[in-house]
Amino acid sequence: MFQSGELEQRAEKAFQILESCRSCPHNCEIDRTRGEYGICQSLELPIVSSYTAHFGEEPVLSGTRGAGNIFFGNCNLRCMFCQNFEISQNWKVEREHEISSERLSNIMIELQEKNCHNIGLVSPTHFSAVILKSIYIAAEKGLSLPIIYNTNGYDSVEMLKLYDGVIDIYLPDLKYGDNQSAKTYSKIDNYFDESKKAIKEMFNQVGDELVYEGNVVVRGLIIRHLVLPNGLADSEKVFKFIAEELSPNVHISLMAQYYPSNKASNDILINRTLRESEYEKALELMDKYGLHNGWIQEMESSESYRPYFNEGRENPFKNQITPIY
Repeated sequence: MFQSGELEQRAEKAFQILESCRSCPHNCEIDRTRGEYGICQSLELPIVSSYTAHFGEEPVLSGTRGAGNIFFGNCNLRCMFCQNFEISQNWKVEREHEISSERLSNIMIELQEKNCHNIGLVSPTHFSAVILKSIYIAAEKGLSLPIIYNTNGYDSVEMLKLYDGVIDIYLPDLKYGDNQSAKTYSKIDNYFDESKKAIKEMFNQVGDELVYEGNVVVRGLIIRHLVLPNGLADSEKVFKFIAEELSPNVHISLMAQYYPSNKASNDILINRTLRESEYEKALELMDKYGLHNGWIQEMESSESYRPYFNEGRENPFKNQITPIY
């Protein structure tokens, strides 16, 4: 697509969306190119809060050399329990980390030169309109690594279609199977409805098969689901959707790493770590719907996977390896 000129055309088309922003289903329709702020509190320049070789992703993504993760600041959700809240909900500070598209392309090349297995775009949704331009510039400089779209799932289908053939690996969260929980804990009233549309588009692009080179995935779809205390993620509806509307062969990363972070202490229902019985219940539900591909976590993961962005942006995870097996 780079050689044919299509990638450049798509990048230009994506950027135009910022003039009446529809980068995500919020559809704020404000002009971010003229200094107007929407829900994500971001303008046209990408905010890069950190970038590093990261060893805490699923083993098939981190490999032996790490995923080349780029953590984008700010967010289009407001999760009370966000583990990355230091960069996702600290808007005025993170705006100081705005960079140019050219600089973002250089970061991609730098991670490639560090021999990372891939480029991981972490929380890219609200900058999806400008990231495509950086990918185009990086391709011109020789970027050849697989690209991971690591998202909260609240994505625009219109934007995702512009990424068709550009993104190699989709890594969305499917946080809730219920709109009411999403409204309570992430301040969004149509999360399940819109995330289903987005993940269907991702599935249509890459299917249910994971393609490997050695022990590392280079193409496919992995859906993450974080089990919440007291059944608040409504996991059964999540699994039912995946099995019946996508494919029972889809790979799922079922996470046990929840711990009360950010503002979780304000709500008694989420102000504790997960019980083993709650995680076992989620595993039983996966089995009920015939979902047998993917990864599960050890219960101790809530202690071993914690970011520390305020202690250093160069290595906020201290090269932790999440216990996933």
